[in-house]
Amino acid sequence: MKLDFSEFFEQYEALVAEVDSVFNRVVDMHGDCVSCNSGCSDCCHALFDISLIEALYINHKFLEQFPFGEVRSNIVEAANTADRLIYKRKRQLYRDSMKGAEPRELLEAMAKERIRCPLLDNEDKCTMYDARPITCRLYGIPTNIGGKAHTCGLSKFEAGKPYPTVSLDIIQDRLAKISLDLCKVIKSNYKELPGVFVPVSMALITNYDEEYLGLKEPKKKGA
Repeated sequence: MKLDFSEFFEQYEALVAEVDSVFNRVVDMHGDCVSCNSGCSDCCHALFDISLIEALYINHKFLEQFPFGEVRSNIVEAANTADRLIYKRKRQLYRDSMKGAEPRELLEAMAKERIRCPLLDNEDKCTMYDARPITCRLYGIPTNIGGKAHTCGLSKFEAGKPYPTVSLDIIQDRLAKISLDLCKVIKSNYKELPGVFVPVSMALITNYDEEYLGLKEPKKKGA
């Protein structure tokens, strides 16, 4: 059965349009503070996960843009490499949490991780720029996560000064709702699926078939 997520992709694209509009407004107001430019890849080495709807969307766009060929093979190879590195780093963070590390310390440690995005080409440009996740789209301007302000280390926004700030919590809530509605419509058997977050590398190489989405029983070993 061919799965059609177009309705939810349209909702996601509408949210992306809002996000891009907000980014552009901040640039219009404080362009001298925003350091984003072609060839800058600072945010392309950050360690972060994306929501189910974003993962499905970027996976769909990847398969659409690179159905076969050398570029596709190179991206898949880079994604596999990045995914292995991310797994090791997350395992270490998990072990640290078991030893009593504070959640804020773990989040700060994750924010400092540097793993190259598999979508970066040899000129440090994104091969899927138009389909990049929302985190990438907002990286260069002030954001707020859980009441704490964040901004790109290369930007010129000054600490203590008031700037327009985007609440990523609100955006994540909207992404979560799209993911939840999608799972309800396809009648997934996996209640946890709407809350599954994965890195871009895993989103690129995952086969989002009926089994993964909980539309049929997983295959038994030896069957």
